[in-house]
Parts: sequence; structure tokens; C-alpha cells
Amino acid sequence: MLRTHTCGELTLKNAGNSVVLCGWLQRSRDLGGMTFIDLRDRYGITQLVFNMETNASLCEAARKMGREFVIRVHGRVTERSNKNLKMPTGEIEISVDSFEILNEAKTPPFTIEENTDGGEDLRMKYRYLDIRRSPVKEALLLRARVAAETRNYLNKVDFIEVETPVLIKSTPEGARDFVVPSRMNPGEFYALPQSPQTFKQLLMVAGMDKYYQIVKCFRDEDLRADRQPEFTQIDCEMSFVEQEDILNTFEGLVRHLFDAVKNCNIGELPRMTYAEAMQNYGNDKPDIRFEMKLIDFSTLSKGKNFKVFDEAGVVLAICAKGCSEYTRKQLDELTDWVKRPQIGATGLVYARYNTDGSIKSSVDKFYSPEDLKLWMEKCNAAPGDLVLILAGEEHKTRKAMSELRLEMGSRLGLRDKDNYRALWVLDFPLLEWSEETQRWHAMHHPFTSPKPEDVGLLTSDPGKVRANAYDMVINGVEVGGGSIRIFNKELQQKMFGILGFSPEDAQAQFGFLMNAFEFGAPPHGGIAFGFDRLCSLFGGADSIRDYIAFPKNNAGRDVMIDSPAKISAEQLKELQISIHKP
Repeated sequence: MLRTHTCGELTLKNAGNSVVLCGWLQRSRDLGGMTFIDLRDRYGITQLVFNMETNASLCEAARKMGREFVIRVHGRVTERSNKNLKMPTGEIEISVDSFEILNEAKTPPFTIEENTDGGEDLRMKYRYLDIRRSPVKEALLLRARVAAETRNYLNKVDFIEVETPVLIKSTPEGARDFVVPSRMNPGEFYALPQSPQTFKQLLMVAGMDKYYQIVKCFRDEDLRADRQPEFTQIDCEMSFVEQEDILNTFEGLVRHLFDAVKNCNIGELPRMTYAEAMQNYGNDKPDIRFEMKLIDFSTLSKGKNFKVFDEAGVVLAICAKGCSEYTRKQLDELTDWVKRPQIGATGLVYARYNTDGSIKSSVDKFYSPEDLKLWMEKCNAAPGDLVLILAGEEHKTRKAMSELRLEMGSRLGLRDKDNYRALWVLDFPLLEWSEETQRWHAMHHPFTSPKPEDVGLLTSDPGKVRANAYDMVINGVEVGGGSIRIFNKELQQKMFGILGFSPEDAQAQFGFLMNAFEFGAPPHGGIAFGFDRLCSLFGGADSIRDYIAFPKNNAGRDVMIDSPAKISAEQLKELQISIHKP
């Protein structure tokens, strides 16, 4: 090795030792008779000291080096007179005897420090420099820790890590596929996997009864903070299990990760049905760090000649504790917030439960003090609280109220990133109807099993069939989801029929799976966790990008390597692909 130690490990115990360090020059300070340099590597920062009195030529040479020069130094560990106890190496420094420049560096386009002056686009272009910064480096180290602890847990409970193909077959369900042309099969295409779903089911048929893989997946869809065109899953499947076995096993995994990575005990996970989640929180991934449940005011509020409520499909309220003193300006700002296109509400009604016990609302013209008192009782409101009300078509209003609830939770400081609350959401609808295509679509995927007691409804009332499916939600973020699978060929064929597949289409797309089921498929089920999302949750970040070494931007581009890019005419000809310009 070119070095005897790293830049993060030397302490007073090493005082007097001769050492060799390697790293990047982060900062240089010329104080006349002394020059100090902060030397950085992956492990930390160590201060180097050059003394003009004892070795003027060495000190002069050190002053000529620029930021991010790669250097190797020989020196002796000494105690610092001006200690920095915020650094692991802050009690020592290296009195340098000699150094060599391993490589010079151009001046970087932004400061490579914890708080940088570089914007996101610039840092993405020079991602290899951004990774040198402590926050990004720590994010990637956390990611590696989560991966290692995932493997530790699953290996101990007899799971087998198996790699599945990356070049597979395009399927019509789910998000758009990325497709890859085949040179050897002109006019035919591979697809990059959105998940290894069918392969892990085939592994269950193959008798590999506990499978996992930390696997790359690909979806050609619009991007946002928690989406990338390529992302990573902790993908798992088990045989001879029921739903309870899956929940217990993977609740154990997540509790292990919180304990090992965050030193945090999240306890036993509560369970909530999809219907309860939609009723009380307005969405299927509720943030249960705070209460503020949705209250149905429809019965209480209708029939009082207030047209907005009388004509609404539903009237919903939330109670914001301690907010009765909100000013008119604050309430107007909230009204503007819910009327944004992203939220879609037409307006906001409020009622104050003042600290003196009086109740005033924005609709006093239509509702008596007795009516408003009933509102407060329905919400369990107390003096000092503020009730916020939205009305309209049910689905749209629940969604808008869910967003308002989360916004109020943030404004009131109720969504602490260091407070982790996880739960299981169960009993999702198996199917959802699309007005656009005029057919049923699988809410999860076509291989999800219906609840055994609901199988009879597949023919008579498909919309009421519940899926044998489950999602894990942490702090309002869906981090994992899965289901017990269909393992019976006849039931799978029936499911394909409900989804609009002809027998020929089903055979063409999934014949390999149907054929496998004829050779003794065991009962099986599984789950997949969004690995990038888990890492960003552990790191307290909203975006997954900092937890991916080389992410894409919001347009799906890698601005560092300038990808995607055009290919040559020769390559297109070899692939027998013609580009038609509009």
C-alpha cells in the first residue's frame, strides 16, 4: 500500500509515530511562518503542518499546490495545540517531513466541502467530484450498510441470492418498458425488467423456496424526486407460505435494518386495511406520525342551504390543534394552496374554536352556533383548535384533503424525519376499472391472488374482490409491496381473461409461466422493497438521487456522460433500425 494509515483514524494514541498518508488537498492556509493543509480521503480529514523555520523549501513547495491535488505525505503524528474536537482526528496533526504530488488537479468547478457553492445541475455534471463531498459520500456509505445488513438478515433465515436476467421480454401491463433491439434477431426486441416478477415465481417452481436479490429494475416513466429510470429493489419470494408468514419475515427485516443502521427500535408494525386508510387518511400510504384524521361532515353539513356542501359528493374536515389564532392572511394563503392545480380543491371553509369558547366560521351565514358546536364535537376539537373543510366529488376531495392534512402536519412540525412510524396496509382491491380503456386492470400485477373468500366475486362483482396483497409504509412513503401469488393455472387463466387478454395473447405473453405451473407450482408469495427509498428514509432525505452513485436528472439524462445519445448510422444499419424524422 502507498499509505500506512487513512485520514480518518489517527488519534493521540499515535503521537510520535511515523506515518504515510495519501489523499486530496481540500484546503490550504498560509499563516506566514506555518502552512496548514487539510488532507482528505474517504475516511476523513487530517491536518498537515509545514514549518517555514525547520524546512523552508518544503513549506514553499506546499504553498504552490492547488485544491484537489493528489498527494502522498511522510511525517510524524504530533499533538495539536489548537484542537478541533468536532473531528475524529482533531487532536493531532502531521508534521510533514516530505511529500510527493501523485497527480495535479484543475481547479474544481465548485467547492468540495460539506456546504458547497455548486448548484445541482453542475454537481450532477461533475458527479465524481460531488461524491468526494462528505454528505454524498456518507449517503453512499449508508447505502452500502443497508445492503450488507439486508444480506446478513436474509442469509441467516435461509434465503438464497439468485441473479435473474436483465434482457427479458416486454409485457403490456405496468409502466412502459425500456426496449433493446436484438442484432441477431432483426425486428425483435428485448426489454429491461421492471421487476424480476415472473423469474422469481419460476424459481419457486424450481424449488428454490426462499429467494432474494438486490436487483436493478427499469421503468420508462415520468420522473420525480423518488423516481429514477433505473432503480434498485430488494426483491424476495417464499414458497409454502401464507400472508402472515410474509408479513412476519419482512417486518423482521425492516426492524433489523432500523436496529443495525439507525440504532432505532420501531417496535411491532400496526396493520390497517386499504379501506381504513382511504377513509381516515385519504390515501393508501398514510403518515401515522400524527393524528389529524379525515372526518366526514356530510350528514352534519348538508340541508342548510349552503349550495357548496349540499351539492357535494362528500364534505370532509380535519382538526388542526392549536391553530385557532391563524390570521386571515394565513387562511387566505391556505385557501390559495388548496386551489393550486396539484391539489385541485375549489375552495376552503374554516371554523375557529376560539380560546374563549366561542365558535366562528367562514359560513356563519348558513350555520347556527348550535350547528358549529356539533362540528367541533364531531372533530373532538377543543378551544384553540381550527377546523378546515373541503367539499366536492368524493375521490378528488379525499385526495385533496389528504394533501392538506400532510401540509398542515409539516407546518405544525409533526413530521419529524427522525421519528419513524411504519405500518402494513392490507386488503387492497384486486382490480381497478379504467374508463379510458373500458376494462379492468390489476391494481398490483396480474399474478396477485384474490383473497380466498372473494374468489367467487371474480365472476359476479370483480370490483369488490380484495387482493391478497400488502404494502409497507414508513412515514407516509410506500417502501415495499407484494402479494400472495396465483399458483393455479386455471385461476391465472381466469385472471388474464378478466384483464382482457385473449387466450392467444395470454399464451404469447406468459405461456412459459403457465407451462411451468403444470409441473407442480407450490403456494408462494413475496415482496419487493424500494432500496433507494429505504436509504433516503434512513438518511432523512426527500430525494433518492443522493443515495445513487450516478443518478439521472429530472429529464432522465445522465448529464455527466451525456446519455442517452445518438448512435452511428452503422450501428442503426446493423440493427436494421430506421429513424424517421418528423
